[in-house]
Amino acid sequence: MDEARTVIDFYKKELYRIGWRIQYQAKKQRKHECSLTYDPVRPYSGSDQMEQKILVKQLLAALPSPLGRTVIRELYLQDKTEAQVAKALNMSQQAVNKWKQKTLKQLCQMMSS
Repeated sequence: MDEARTVIDFYKKELYRIGWRIQYQAKKQRKHECSLTYDPVRPYSGSDQMEQKILVKQLLAALPSPLGRTVIRELYLQDKTEAQVAKALNMSQQAVNKWKQKTLKQLCQMMSS
């Protein structure tokens, strides 16, 4: 009986950990840096990827600020770090972070409307 209880407790803990990881990843993606080209729920076919790239290019082109466009393009599409972008643009890392947050907010508003 004790052995069965320990097995049940073990699997309860594992399920809890898995659920926590899924929630954490969703929160992290929703709150911070959500990917512009990848949806973990559904894999894309080749044509879906092309449509996604076109959508991303259109959204970036619609951004009002060229600096915000540059920051997002380099951070997300070219996989650079904030420090690398800051050095290239001759600004502080905190400024890059603020531009990123501001531009991501604009992108979210554009996508929701």
